[in-house]
Amino acid sequence: MSAVTQHSGIPTASHARPEGGVALLSVRDLHKTYRLGRVEVPVLRGATLEVREGEWVAVLGASGSGKSTLLHLMGGLDRPDSGTGERHPIRFEGRPLSEMSARELDRYRARSVGFVFQFYHLLPELNVLENVLLGAMVLHGRFGYSRRRAALRARATDLLASFGLSHRLSHRPAEISGGERQRVAIARALINEPRLLLADEPTGNLDRETGRRILDAIAGVRGGSARTIVMVTHDPEVAARADRIVHLEDGRVVPGSI
Repeated sequence: MSAVTQHSGIPTASHARPEGGVALLSVRDLHKTYRLGRVEVPVLRGATLEVREGEWVAVLGASGSGKSTLLHLMGGLDRPDSGTGERHPIRFEGRPLSEMSARELDRYRARSVGFVFQFYHLLPELNVLENVLLGAMVLHGRFGYSRRRAALRARATDLLASFGLSHRLSHRPAEISGGERQRVAIARALINEPRLLLADEPTGNLDRETGRRILDAIAGVRGGSARTIVMVTHDPEVAARADRIVHLEDGRVVPGSI
């Protein structure tokens, strides 16, 4: 967990990097451009970043700086541009995501990475427990999930209990608060025990006090494990909870902030 101090009522992190950490995720000269009609909109213009195992990195930047795009590319939700930057700009444990087959990329997203989004993305027709189990269903498939059903339900129930949601298992998303929805989303992200947690503005849709509790929950998921966290935010107070802050401006990581 990051070392956090108080200064003038604002939390600040020590930004200490895990000594001798292994590079779990590396990004080199990453480019991404979107097309709106006939107009090309460059979002990432050569972003470079290395994240070590067990580290909590906050990517701080203004709206439109490319933070969410960077996170989506890291998680394999989108593909970088071809023909610009490096041939293999994103590597997980040294392996390029660009060399993964569609099936391998699906497994990477389901097994190695957990996603937490600003707007939760819970399925309204499922209850809290079912939403958490959804990630396990995706990973194991129908028959694999059936064989592991009891163990997976026990794990999901334990995760929800650790976030204080034991009394909400049968509730649907519309019946719980925003902070509770985000804790459900974090539990869902952790159901497959991913090594990498990607959080996209996890407090952006919450009031300050609820946001603080969500950050406490994110800090708590590290525990004694080597789980790595990359969190993007526009809020310096939120970023201060991380071990290290990098700044993204105009689609590039600011030199000296790595």
